[in-house]
Amino acid sequence: MSRLTSSLLAGLLLVIASAASAADRSIVVASTTSTQDSGLFGYLLPIFKQKTGIEVKVIAQGTGQALDTARRGDADVVFVHAKPQEEKFLAEGYGVKRYDIMYNDFVLIGPKSDPAGIKGKDIETALKMIAEKHAPFVSRGDRSGTHTAELSLWKQSGIDIAAAKGPWYREIGQGMGAALNTANAMGAYTLSDRGTWISYQNKGDLEIVVEGDKRLFNQYGVMLVNPEKYPHVKKEDGQAFVDWLISPGGQATIANYKINGQQLFFPDAGKGS
Repeated sequence: MSRLTSSLLAGLLLVIASAASAADRSIVVASTTSTQDSGLFGYLLPIFKQKTGIEVKVIAQGTGQALDTARRGDADVVFVHAKPQEEKFLAEGYGVKRYDIMYNDFVLIGPKSDPAGIKGKDIETALKMIAEKHAPFVSRGDRSGTHTAELSLWKQSGIDIAAAKGPWYREIGQGMGAALNTANAMGAYTLSDRGTWISYQNKGDLEIVVEGDKRLFNQYGVMLVNPEKYPHVKKEDGQAFVDWLISPGGQATIANYKINGQQLFFPDAGKGS
């Protein structure tokens, strides 16, 4: 093989290697089902890829499961909504720094016939009445941020749901879409994040029965998984995703995501913890 041919071959291999490296710019984000089911990621991630060339592969799970995925080193970034669990994750050394990204709120969904008579009540009164009347209630039961919020709300209402639950209280161990489908089929109540509710197409006989209570606030946060604990974490590209989310451009993109004119998430970066 001539020196010229060798040089051309080496150059071609370098170009191929560079192209393969560029094509392989991807990160794994462990996230809650609500960011996926609401359609936010379907809107957000193509815009991020266009700006950076980085592809984001999402593992959509309940928040507890998403944090466990990151604890195993199987994700580069976590994007979830259960702040006490997120702070525990940080304290254990699995995350680098937590940033508030956006918020919306939870809503209590129920049949239009409202068998428990709770429409317009505050959330504590509503849950007490559901428990007293044994009105059908669907719980995600999956350690998600929504499930965590639901358990906290029962507790705030003075109800030990572990002791009080019976056939009326159904835990399904699945995501928000499945919980809404089950509630629709059963004529039951369930707690949903507003984003998934707005994007949910099969509303059937369901409607919002309780909303606007300050105790229904729903904060989302994002963290880079600690590369000192897991050296294979894609630190630069993962941090680029975090930095874009908290940047004015990323925050504006989140605010611009709407369905039928309704804004699903409200950006509030700048309060990192």
